[in-house]
Amino acid sequence: MLDKKYNHKQVEESKYEIWLKNNYFKSGDLNKEPFCIVIPPPNVTGKLHLGHAWDTTIQDIIIRYKRMQGYDALWLPGMDHAGIATQAKVDKKLKEQGINPREMDRDEWLKKAWEWKKEYAENIHEQWAKLGLSLDYSKERFTLDEGLSNAVKKVFVDLYNKGLIYRGERIINWDPEALTALSNEEVIYKETKGAFYHIKYYIEDEDNYLEIATTRPETLFGDTAVAVNPKDERYKKYIGKNVILPIVNKKIPVIADQHADPEFGTGVVKITPAHDPNDFAVGERHNLERIVVINPNGTMNKNALQYEGLDRFECRKQLAEDLKKQNLLISIEEITHNVGYSERTDVMVEPYLSKQWFVKMRPLADRVLENQKNKQTKVNFVPERYEKIMNHWMEITYDWCISRQLWWGHKIPAWYKDDEIYVGINPPQEQGWTQDEDVLDTWFSSALWPFSTLGWPEQTKDLTRYYPNNVLVTGYDIIPFWVNRMTFQGLEFTGKRPFKDCLIHGLIRDKQGRKMSKSLGNGVDPMDVIEQYGADSLRYFLTTNSSLGMDLRYDEEKVSSTWNFINKLWNASRFVLMNIENFKKEEYTLENLTEIDKWILTKTNKTIKEITENMDKYEFNNVGNTLYKYIWEDFCDNYIELSKNNLKSNTTKTVLLEVLTNIIKMLHPFMPYVTEEIYQMLPIKDQESIVISKYPTYDKDQIYETEEKLIDKLIEDIKNIRNLKVVNEITKDAKIKINSNYEELYKFALKIKDEQIIKEQPLDTKEYNYKSTNIEIAFYQKGKEINKELLISEIEKLKQSIQKRTKLLSNENYINKAPQNIVEIDRQKLKEEQEKLLILEKQL
Repeated sequence: MLDKKYNHKQVEESKYEIWLKNNYFKSGDLNKEPFCIVIPPPNVTGKLHLGHAWDTTIQDIIIRYKRMQGYDALWLPGMDHAGIATQAKVDKKLKEQGINPREMDRDEWLKKAWEWKKEYAENIHEQWAKLGLSLDYSKERFTLDEGLSNAVKKVFVDLYNKGLIYRGERIINWDPEALTALSNEEVIYKETKGAFYHIKYYIEDEDNYLEIATTRPETLFGDTAVAVNPKDERYKKYIGKNVILPIVNKKIPVIADQHADPEFGTGVVKITPAHDPNDFAVGERHNLERIVVINPNGTMNKNALQYEGLDRFECRKQLAEDLKKQNLLISIEEITHNVGYSERTDVMVEPYLSKQWFVKMRPLADRVLENQKNKQTKVNFVPERYEKIMNHWMEITYDWCISRQLWWGHKIPAWYKDDEIYVGINPPQEQGWTQDEDVLDTWFSSALWPFSTLGWPEQTKDLTRYYPNNVLVTGYDIIPFWVNRMTFQGLEFTGKRPFKDCLIHGLIRDKQGRKMSKSLGNGVDPMDVIEQYGADSLRYFLTTNSSLGMDLRYDEEKVSSTWNFINKLWNASRFVLMNIENFKKEEYTLENLTEIDKWILTKTNKTIKEITENMDKYEFNNVGNTLYKYIWEDFCDNYIELSKNNLKSNTTKTVLLEVLTNIIKMLHPFMPYVTEEIYQMLPIKDQESIVISKYPTYDKDQIYETEEKLIDKLIEDIKNIRNLKVVNEITKDAKIKINSNYEELYKFALKIKDEQIIKEQPLDTKEYNYKSTNIEIAFYQKGKEINKELLISEIEKLKQSIQKRTKLLSNENYINKAPQNIVEIDRQKLKEEQEKLLILEKQL
């Protein structure tokens, strides 16, 4: 028997270990149709955040649902090595121990990194267990394990041999803190206070000057030209002449190039090919020298003359003062502009000339765009609107910088000997070759995740059976980083899309709609929420409180209300279990069903049908709303109360058992722990665990439309009659006259005693009556003075509320974007308010 009080800690204790011990999460039943999800791998840098809890819970809901439907359900776990983030964490720990990580031998440092990985991988396993994730740990992968490393090498070598990977000198995003190159997707743009520095570049042998406006004056030491537009009449006469580079006092040419926009600023731009991607392109066209003036750590190098060694920002400050002293600074115009910052270190990124490895993206992107035109082979985004993000990215894509100046990651399979380059899976046999010191971008290996985790490049049984994956679940912010790259790599190396469906959720924000961040101090640790409210409460809240693709606002009150919902189910289950204790299989019968029994069976099967349709469409907020209403109202508030008159009947016991069983099975994907606890207490069950039990299916033979309409009307009548009694303060012992074909049902539901029933109105009493198609009922008691002013005031408040709610529900934006369960609650409240208004107006 269930304990009197619901205790989430007690309920969730030890169940996960039992599930693992009994191999309930294991895949590989060849007699079943396969269904596969590959987990978006968390990185091994620390605790799981709330966003990861959200998307893994969605995946767990899908995989538990499919497992119960009879699929061979594989949910493959794994983790990401997260190059920059992990290296930064390991370095920080070493520095706290008084060790300078860059003075260590690389192999010694890697030993420390693997120790870190082991420790934090165990932490993630513990957190996955607390969340209740039904992962097949026998197939767990890590992006740096041997198999995935071999896949990464093969992809690199194959792309190189096809001419789709090359090494070249280009302007890249440089992180001066992490000392590594970044891809464009790893740069976050933020509004930053800065300035336009208006500087005089004097024409050689003239008193005239060209006015240059720049936000980065410290790069002028690398200027090798100034450019004007060839159609700009103001400056045509200067083309071919030289200007004197301020401070440096050397001559640089005035060139004509379309890059200079006559409408922007002064129409004259300084060209610094080594520190700006546009200037690099101009330099390519005009064969200009590339002069690097900043060190990798963000300090100025020897080309900056007397400013060598200064931090780039300190150099900017001192240079401005020196320009002013030499009458070369016209003005400083303060501005706010978008500046790139490293996603990992939050340091301002430096556009930097560097020799790096790149993926040639155009052919790969074009293949994706072509494939997305085919409905049979495309990646289906849910919601569909997010496909535009991928397609746009593919249309405007640029070559992807894949080399990183780190120690933690896949070492690039390229070797150098004098001017020769060798690229291969295995090292060259001859002596004298040196391997490239750089590693690959983490996303390079993550892009192979859907097929490399299943054994590719070997044609394994798992790869044949589970690829393409059925669904990927991730946030919209990861589409450029990961979804796009998995798609083009999947098509390139398997000829197939990586997954059939791509389910997109939003970001988790705080209650005020702000993004969660350390600076705001509004982050939420999912493990703390589990400690206070349990995993079931957190899971249900995360997955039923926002529509697909929409952001979710974390609201502790809603988590608490979910706990109350579970408690309601717990108490209802205790009542059912107490009344079907020792119930035997041979006593199970659905003969001689009452109207109430037929009503709840109809509601149950219609709910099963609706839930299944919404689960198949991934519309979990609709599932949550439907289950909540059905469980709370239909089952707990109505059927349980109305069935109390017939609890000795085996038929009613059978219905109670069947309905409760269906309820916990439908809830199980969302709330695995409490549903398992209740399931184990059932006197009759189809499996040893709810995890492997059969999901409910719609039974058209259990649809009783007539009885459903009858009991719906009865419930509506009971609500209205109770409202009538409350509004008029009718006492429990009031005399009653009743006329109905279902008198006994109404008497039971309204708790009317036989001695209250009369045939005529008593003298000196006032009549309060209610009439519907099913019942005429009148209550008699001595009249009371009604506070008319109070009644009018209450009617006015109701009217205002009805008007406000009607306006809200006529707003299409609200209907389409708000969680469906919230919209449904508003509709229900509107209906209740309208009913109450009718009663009050009648009373007035």
